[in-house]
Amino acid sequence: MGLTAGVLAIDAGNSKTDVAVIAPDGTVAATARGEGFRPPAVGLDRAMSTLRSTVTRALTAAGTPAVSHVSACLANADLPVEEEQLTAALTACGWGETVEVRNDTFAILRAGVTEPRGGAVVCGAGINCVGMRPDGRTARFPALGRISGDWGGGWALAEEALWHAARADDGRGAPTSLTSALPAHFGLPGMPALIEALHLEKVAPVRRHELTPVLFAEAAEGDAVARAIVDRQAEEIVTMAVVALRRLELLDEETPVLLGGGVLAAGHAVLLDRIHGLLAERAPKAGARVVAVRPVLGAGLLGLDRVGAPAPAYERLRSRYGG
Repeated sequence: MGLTAGVLAIDAGNSKTDVAVIAPDGTVAATARGEGFRPPAVGLDRAMSTLRSTVTRALTAAGTPAVSHVSACLANADLPVEEEQLTAALTACGWGETVEVRNDTFAILRAGVTEPRGGAVVCGAGINCVGMRPDGRTARFPALGRISGDWGGGWALAEEALWHAARADDGRGAPTSLTSALPAHFGLPGMPALIEALHLEKVAPVRRHELTPVLFAEAAEGDAVARAIVDRQAEEIVTMAVVALRRLELLDEETPVLLGGGVLAAGHAVLLDRIHGLLAERAPKAGARVVAVRPVLGAGLLGLDRVGAPAPAYERLRSRYGG
């Protein structure tokens, strides 16, 4: 495969990167997996160095230095100016004649639909939502955290659980089983010990995300405080999806809403049931489902869209990833 053929698909999230080199007929010539893509945390140069290593392994395995088009769905490509910056950085790598950079939420959406139409919400470490139509129109949010009006995701849920547990323990808040469940996860006797361990980093800060499944377990057991936090997360997810569909004038049509990211992919019934219930009330024609396939499939399909691939190529690529 030479420069004028094929697609390089990149799905680079905060925790990991998947790359696939795809032939014009949809055959996957090579794949590679690497570290996450986090320019805000490590700087663009270091993030690009890590990405180059992963892509080089895939291209080398495919036996080609470059392809015709690069379809990159990248975490932290949240603003148009960031997409432009990242497009320039990827173009400079010489991996393809053309380069298109999108936020990684678009990979979830495209992986779950047969045409580029619908909405997608990703709830992993953070939260984001996008929508798209076949005519190229899209809807999106900055997804920069609280400064852009966002609430939720695994890190925020863990922080919220800790906040309520601390207040319940010292009498400022309503009683909750989180006061015992959260410290017990780390083998600690109570909230004062957990607060001290987190503050002094006796428990590594990165481990805070481990408390999110504990929150869902307590909600499933009936704890009112935990359930209220989970219900709020469902509210935020549905609100974003409905707004995106409204912007694209899709509320009156049968439209898929794809759910992805670690929090949603975990399949917590208390969260998913609430999402389905709220969506049925506010967007009755929208059907939500969790996308279980690797999002790099979505990046690849977007690439095939761009190069005008024939229908069999889509089928072949989907079959490779079980989509």
